[in-house]
Amino acid sequence: MPRPCVRRPRRGTGPAPYRADVIIREPVRDRQQRRRDVLRRLEEDLDVWVATASSSGEPALVPLSFVWDGGTLLMSTRRTNPTARNLTPRGRVRLSLGHTRDVVLVDGLAEAVEGRDLPGASADAFAAKPGWDPATANRGGSTSV
Repeated sequence: MPRPCVRRPRRGTGPAPYRADVIIREPVRDRQQRRRDVLRRLEEDLDVWVATASSSGEPALVPLSFVWDGGTLLMSTRRTNPTARNLTPRGRVRLSLGHTRDVVLVDGLAEAVEGRDLPGASADAFAAKPGWDPATANRGGSTSV
């Protein structure tokens, strides 16, 4: 059972200076439990934050729907979107999955694949999870990481 921790804001820092905030502290998980939790997120979550940068260093951060096949994250965006353009020269990407108190960060190399060139099983998996097929949606390209 998580134990509550009462913390009082410093005087004058909030609308009610002496109001108590309750913070729930989860017990520390061992490595095996964290791995199970990450794999569950990869299988069940629908969206991931995708961070890229242009060749001049201009950052881009967007949420994209994804599918996890056990070794690859498949995402889709229009070829003309900054995220896809940023991936073309270097292929570097950082992904963020989950909420801020339990975030999963993934650094990877991306490969651009046109939607019509996706293997059938990948397109079917994408259609089943987020609910649309990048191979037929005329989105202009898909990116797998």
